[in-house]
Amino acid sequence: MTSITEESSNKVFGGWQKVFSHQSKELGCKMKFGVYIPPQSDSGPVPVVYWLSGLTCTEQNFVTKAGSQSHAAKHGFLVVAPDTSPRGCNIEGEDDSYDFGSGAGFYIDATEEKWKANYRMYSYVTKELPAVIAANFKVQPDSNAIMGHSMGGHGALICALKNPGMYKSVSAFAPICNPVSCPWGVKAFTGYLGEANKDAWKEYDACELLKKYNGPPLEILVDQGKGDNFLGEGQLLPDNLVGACAKVGVPVVMRMHEDYDHSYYFISTFIPDHFEHHAKFLKD
Repeated sequence: MTSITEESSNKVFGGWQKVFSHQSKELGCKMKFGVYIPPQSDSGPVPVVYWLSGLTCTEQNFVTKAGSQSHAAKHGFLVVAPDTSPRGCNIEGEDDSYDFGSGAGFYIDATEEKWKANYRMYSYVTKELPAVIAANFKVQPDSNAIMGHSMGGHGALICALKNPGMYKSVSAFAPICNPVSCPWGVKAFTGYLGEANKDAWKEYDACELLKKYNGPPLEILVDQGKGDNFLGEGQLLPDNLVGACAKVGVPVVMRMHEDYDHSYYFISTFIPDHFEHHAKFLKD
């Protein structure tokens, strides 16, 4: 069994909200992740929902602000919320800005020399972390869903599109939909993947991945606040995702909400709908 260390444990809605740490082989550092264990886990294996957080976040943001535990308990889902990047790798410049380096792993596997040994969040989320969860918790095999916010919404979309069938459902809050075309994405991809390697950039862009998606039917749910300042700044580009889905016939429900911003107030308002969305596919 993979060695994990319990960092905290709190009883909530009949289950347990816990935080664990472990030594990650993919990232070469100690990582933390939150796990909500629903009461249904006492009776047998349960489905898993992965949550990927956004820029500057740790595992704590979703755990403490989203109000997800009651909905996870209702549906009997184990919810896993990892950190957003490696920490303390002693890489020059890793703490210089909020949108690159620490807290900004972008859920990709870096190829640039400076970052490639540690910044492998894509492999961590899709390979190492699921193996850790399967080894340490009572979960149903092949019964996974994924969702996320902002940078994590981007992560959820690309993980689902790059691994057809791995996740039965996917959803996102205010995702970075087309990172090759927005300032956040251009900065991250230039730094992690190299300015000249534009083909590699496309392998981590939902709008580009949709062009060649050839897997099981995938119904995407997205919530976006109209009062989100990053929407106006051209960082999120939801219309590009809708257009890309339309071209290839992948269903997407893009819900635009008047006045809602980019915060966890927005997420906590609509998180029940996302659990209902995943329940349609995880309970069939």
